[in-house]
Amino acid sequence: MSGYSHFSESALPLFGGDEAPSAIVASGAPQPSYIRDHRARLRARFMQGGAEPMPDYELLELVLFRAIPRRDVKPLARALLDQFGDFNGVVSASKSRLEAVSGVGEAVIVELKIIEAASRRLSRARVMQRQVISSWDALLDYCHTTMAHRDTEQFRLFFLDTKNTLIADEAQATGTVDHVPVYPREVVKRALELNASALILVHNHPSGDPTPSEADIVMTQKIKNAAEVMGITLHDHLIIGKSCELSFRTEGYL
Repeated sequence: MSGYSHFSESALPLFGGDEAPSAIVASGAPQPSYIRDHRARLRARFMQGGAEPMPDYELLELVLFRAIPRRDVKPLARALLDQFGDFNGVVSASKSRLEAVSGVGEAVIVELKIIEAASRRLSRARVMQRQVISSWDALLDYCHTTMAHRDTEQFRLFFLDTKNTLIADEAQATGTVDHVPVYPREVVKRALELNASALILVHNHPSGDPTPSEADIVMTQKIKNAAEVMGITLHDHLIIGKSCELSFRTEGYL
């Protein structure tokens, strides 16, 4: 996109800014005082009160400050939220979809993808090597952080030991907007390789509706049957929607 060289961030010399042509300021020009004061106030509020009381657009502004050092980023923050719904939707959006938003360039995308990677790593750390029963809410949070805003279906496997401790988390397959190929033999084979005693299946529905399809139900039963032959328990199958999830165990499908 044009205009990158006009807004380079000194801390990120490899990337230029992402201003629209109408907002261009000469390179090296001082930051306007109203922008500087606004940023200082917003950072102070964040440090004093934390993120909880801040609306999504303000938290997003804080992320955009580094990518766009000399421009009011509030309009861009609101445009991103209008396009992707919430903070999670923005940071989880694909590079191609972000690029389609006016004012978004490489520097903005890099900052958003760093936040996404950090949030996934933090949420994953809260569930790995922990008993699933005692960390179920954290597990659901991790699933939503990782999968809720994907544009295509992804099938993940959580492998548990005899104490129901999560020993591995793997994305086995990625598909289209409404289908992901799953092979029960490969699922069981991988569980045996990891010496797992139990499984939790997880996949997302990009439509946002976690209601299982007939194919979901059939596939789950095939994996359950194949796993039982090898002494492996299928604890649950979670379908992740945009704002909620469905548990096969809770809904009586298992």
